[in-house]
Amino acid sequence: MISPEARQRVQLALVVALVIAGLRAGYIFYQRHEDLLDAERQKQARSVGYSNPDYYVTPKKLYPYDLKSAKQLTQQPVWVKEGYRYTYYPYDLAHRKIDFEHEAGLLLPIEQLAIKDVVTATPSGARQRRQVMAVFQKEGKSYAVPIGFEADDQYKIYSDEMFFIEDPRELYKHWPVDVWQAVAQHEVKPGMNEMQADFALGMGVPDAGDTSYSKTVRYPNGGKPLVIVYHDGKAAEIKPGT
Repeated sequence: MISPEARQRVQLALVVALVIAGLRAGYIFYQRHEDLLDAERQKQARSVGYSNPDYYVTPKKLYPYDLKSAKQLTQQPVWVKEGYRYTYYPYDLAHRKIDFEHEAGLLLPIEQLAIKDVVTATPSGARQRRQVMAVFQKEGKSYAVPIGFEADDQYKIYSDEMFFIEDPRELYKHWPVDVWQAVAQHEVKPGMNEMQADFALGMGVPDAGDTSYSKTVRYPNGGKPLVIVYHDGKAAEIKPGT
C-alpha cells in the first residue's frame, strides 16, 4: 500500500509533467499560429498587389522559448538584422564566464555569425536578471551577446528579432546588384529604400512628426552619423549627421 508521502510525491510529479506538457503544447500552438499569420499576410499582400516585392518576403523564425530551444541557433549561420544596436562582451571559454564589466563592441549590419553555444549568466549586482547569451567567435576570440533573459523560471528570448537564420542575399535576391554592393560597402545611394539603408548602416532613429510621404531617419552608423530623408519610401537626401 502506498504511503501518504509517496502518494503526494506521485501527485506532484504528475502535476509537473502536466504543466510541462501544457507549456510545450502552447508553444507548438503559438508557432503554428504565427506561421498561419505569416501565410495570411503574404496572401493579403498578393491580393492587394503591393509593388514592393519586399512585402512578400517572410523570413523563417525559430520561436525559442527556453534554453534548449534557443540552442537551435547553433545549427546554422545567423545574420544581424540591425547593426550597431546589440552590445557583446568578452567570453572566457575555458571558465565559461562573461565579462559584463567591459563592452567589446556592437554587432555590425548584416554581420554573419556562427553561434557556438547558448548559455545563461548573471551580471554583477543582486537585482540583475539572469541573461540568455549567444556565444560566438570573432577574429579568434570568444564573445557573448544577450538574446533574452530568465526570471522566475520563465524565459523571454528575442533572437528572432535580432537575427536572420537565412542568408539575406537569398531572401532579398530581387534587389539589384548595385544595391547589394552598396550594402556590402555600408553606403546608401539615392533611391534605396529604408530596409536597404538599414542593411547598410544599421539601426536608425526616425524623427517625430514624419508623414507617410516624407520621413527623416538618423543613423549612428558606428560613429559616422548620417541623416537620410525619404520621400515616398526612397532615399532622397543623404547628409552627415551630428
